[in-house]
Amino acid sequence: MFDGQRRQKRSRFLNCVGDIADSFVEGHHRRASDRQVPPLLDGYNPPHIMKRDDLLDLNDVLQHPGRELAVDISTELPEEQDVDMLKPLEGYLEAVSTGNILLITGSFNTRAVLECARCSGPLEVDVDFELDEQFPVEGTPSSLNPQDYARVVSDEPFPLFDGNSLFVEQLLRQALLLAMPMQNLCQYGWDGPCPVAATRAASLKMAGQGRPEFTLLSSLLKTEDSEN
Repeated sequence: MFDGQRRQKRSRFLNCVGDIADSFVEGHHRRASDRQVPPLLDGYNPPHIMKRDDLLDLNDVLQHPGRELAVDISTELPEEQDVDMLKPLEGYLEAVSTGNILLITGSFNTRAVLECARCSGPLEVDVDFELDEQFPVEGTPSSLNPQDYARVVSDEPFPLFDGNSLFVEQLLRQALLLAMPMQNLCQYGWDGPCPVAATRAASLKMAGQGRPEFTLLSSLLKTEDSEN
């Protein structure tokens, strides 16, 4: 799935994350060696149980800094009503924790039907976007301290996490909407001889001529012009 350039970029990224995670683990071990280790508590958070099809359990990643999770995803975003997709949204998602930050990256694409800003005609558009999200993590990973556990902290206006599990479709929906072109134009652009725009303009003109109030208003304007 990855081309050569993406493989190199991914390798550099994972090496950097690995160095950060190693520093986090080393620092924790230095601090732990200076204090007495308390007895094991019963409050350890077990791996999160999946409750929905679009929930991705990231608890293992969070409890083991530097460990990576990679998944291929294909979804039709059934709850998305604002975008008419012609094919499923497909791509990959990767998650890794540095100990303090949860990093989520990925690449996705789909094909959707949009409206031309000029003529309102349907347009088929390819939509591609990259994921590069960061979420703060609090607590100590359970692999380093059995009495505690790492948990992701999200301050998004709508929920993206259920415990340490990610609402994948919520995140993808947000990214897809941000990636949609702001101004979509058909092949004729703003100035070309668009037949759909011409037909629409003619229909609006005919509709205006058929309205008696518009006809009355037009006659009043003509009368005022002749008097002046």
